[in-house]
Amino acid sequence: MANENNLPQDDNLTADPNHVAGEMAENADGEVNDPNMTATGAPQPQASRTDAELADLKDKYLRLAAEFENYKRRTTKERIDLFKTANQELMTALLPVLDDVERARTATATTTDATAVRDALGIVQNKLNKTLQQKGLTLMEAKGGDFDAELHEAITQIPAPSDDLKGKIVDVVEQGYYLGDKVIRHAKVVLGQ
Repeated sequence: MANENNLPQDDNLTADPNHVAGEMAENADGEVNDPNMTATGAPQPQASRTDAELADLKDKYLRLAAEFENYKRRTTKERIDLFKTANQELMTALLPVLDDVERARTATATTTDATAVRDALGIVQNKLNKTLQQKGLTLMEAKGGDFDAELHEAITQIPAPSDDLKGKIVDVVEQGYYLGDKVIRHAKVVLGQ
């Protein structure tokens, strides 16, 4: 079928006079706005419109990149400040233990009694253990238990003193520790064969 201008007509297209390939739209006053037309009514060249869009996208990209760099800088600074604060809190908690070490050293400096030195060290160690436990440090119980490669590091194997210790941990050379739920040091252990 042909219309009055002798152009072929497609039955699937709508007969909207304001619809030309999605380019023209009608404003509130009923006027048809063509984005290819300038304010004077002359057609706007396609290249200048594309250049304007490109410049706009480039500006948005540069702003986004600058915003991201500022974000990275800010989060890095916050992380450093957090580490400094966390260390400060731990050091403040350990200062009383350090004071006790100094008192024990002063009190046992002139003594020849090994029991007094041992008692002083025991008191300081108990206070240090309590302080570290308050900060989330937990001792890993390993002796007599099953070997777990995620928790333990096997140093050597020795003949098991009894049948029930075969394949189990016979001795702990170096204690392992948890900080919260995370292993911060694996226990170095001796396995029974």
